[in-house]
This record gives sequence, C-alpha cells and structure tokens, in this order.
Amino acid sequence: MNKSVLTLAVALSTLAMANFQLDSRFTDADGDLIADIPSDPSQWLNPNTLIFAYTPVEDPAVYAEVWQPFLDHLAQETGKRVQFFPVQSNAAQIEAMRSGRLHIAGFNTGSNPLAVACAGFRPFAMMASADGSFGYEMEFITHPTSGIEKIEDLKGRTLAFTSETSNSGFKAPQALLEAEYGLVVERDYKPAFSGAHDNSILGVVNRDYDAAAIANSVARRMVDRAVVKADDYVVIYQSDSFPTTGYGTVYNLHPELQEKIRSAFFSFDWTGTALEAEFSRSGEAQFIPITFQEHWSVIRQIDEAMGVQYTCR
Repeated sequence: MNKSVLTLAVALSTLAMANFQLDSRFTDADGDLIADIPSDPSQWLNPNTLIFAYTPVEDPAVYAEVWQPFLDHLAQETGKRVQFFPVQSNAAQIEAMRSGRLHIAGFNTGSNPLAVACAGFRPFAMMASADGSFGYEMEFITHPTSGIEKIEDLKGRTLAFTSETSNSGFKAPQALLEAEYGLVVERDYKPAFSGAHDNSILGVVNRDYDAAAIANSVARRMVDRAVVKADDYVVIYQSDSFPTTGYGTVYNLHPELQEKIRSAFFSFDWTGTALEAEFSRSGEAQFIPITFQEHWSVIRQIDEAMGVQYTCR
C-alpha cells in the first residue's frame, strides 16, 4: 500500500480558509459559526415526536435496528416519541431538516458544513474510541486484477466517487488528485457517482469501477459483516484522519429540549447494544463533545480548495 498521506498543509498551502457564511435565515451573534437558537420563544419547536436520521447508507433498515437502543434512551431522556427516518441522499437529509421535518441527525463529514449553513444544524457530538481518539481515513481502492498499483495509474480509468457533498467520497480525493498528482477530473480520469460508500466498495469488488475513493471506516464494517472480504479489494492510498459523522439538532428546537438531547448522547451506555456491535467494528465506543468551528476547520479548508459555495436553495 502507498504509505504517503494527504497533507493538507502542503496541498492547500496557497489557499485561504473558507469565508463560511450561514444562510440569511440564521444569526450567529456569538461567532461560533452555527445558527443561534431564536430569542423569540414563538419560533421554538417542541414536537411530540422527534425525528432522527443517520447519514445515508445502502441499507437503512439495518441501521434502524442498530440505532434503536439509542433512540429508546433518547425517548426516555426527553419524554418524547422518537422515530428513525431513513434518508436516501445527503441532499434529502439536509432538505428534511431545512423544512422542519428532521430534528436530530448525524450528517456525514462532507455534508456537515452545508447542513450547518443551510439547515440550521447545530452539531455537538461525534463518535470516538474508548480513549477519546477519533477519525477515519480516505482511501483509494481498486480490485486486485485492475493493474492499478499507484495513484498515477488512475489516469484513463473510471474512478467512483459517492456524492458531491461527501468529503472522503469526493471533495478530498478530487482536491488531492489535482493538487498533488496533476490529475484533473474528466480530463485525466472518468468520474462515476455511486451515491454511497457501500455502493462504491461493492462496485469495485464487482468490477463495475476500476477504483473508488472511500471512507475506510465503512469498508471495515462491511468486512466485519462479511458483506465483502478484505482481499476483495486493494488499498493504494490512505490519507490523514478526518472527523467522522457529526451529530446534533436543528437550531430552533426548544432550548431545554436541545439540552436534554445533548445530555442523552453523552449519558448513553453503549455496552451490549446494537450500536456498540456495529460501530465497534471501526473502533468507536462513545460519543464525545465537538465544535463545528474547531473540528470541521480542515473540511471547510478543503471546501475552499474545491471552490464550494454554501448556496441554499
């Protein structure tokens, strides 16, 4: 495996930090880059049923079962009914929160800034290992008989991305390929969009794509569930670590309810639950506090490199 890593300080050294702006619907009086809770109580939401969505995955039904113990805990802590909402895309998840139909969510690394800017998402938690360490790596993978042994061999090939809002599935790998290897999308390689990391991995294993950019935490869980085998694909590149899915609430939930939800994340006991069984496969064992301003600074920098505009429609 190529041991070089994506060093953003080098790849993005000539680029300024993104001038991150919230949609005009929101205010940020304290400068923490997330929407303030409305000062007018008439604008607060206090629904009888809280809707929770996890970032899009290939089989939402599997994750509905995985998350159920946590949702039961959340219901107990808030006194509300809690319902799992399976989303099919990052765009659908953001729109659901923007329109008021989604109250609590885990937005993936790359879509997190857009959710914050356009949907009033207030992230406060992230999964981490028992010792508090966190993160995942972007990898380029290929199938063993592709003839691709290094990054340069991607020239003239089909490379699968997930979606344009994904960090490890699109933004970071495209920035890396152009900044460090001079490989420009469409000119030097053909892009394909699979919609999800699971799909990209299966696409490589089934030889639908020559290679793919994926989050290795997803690949590890798929191997552990025997969806694919470790020798079904080859890793030719691994990046530095990125923050994982960020969890939080929509900005205009009742402040006391937001605090109860926050407390529920940090009081949840993972021991013996389906959540532990699933996410321990990628080394995660607890929720830890995070801030969007600090933990997503590198992602906003990648977005700046990509020319991403947080345009809300």
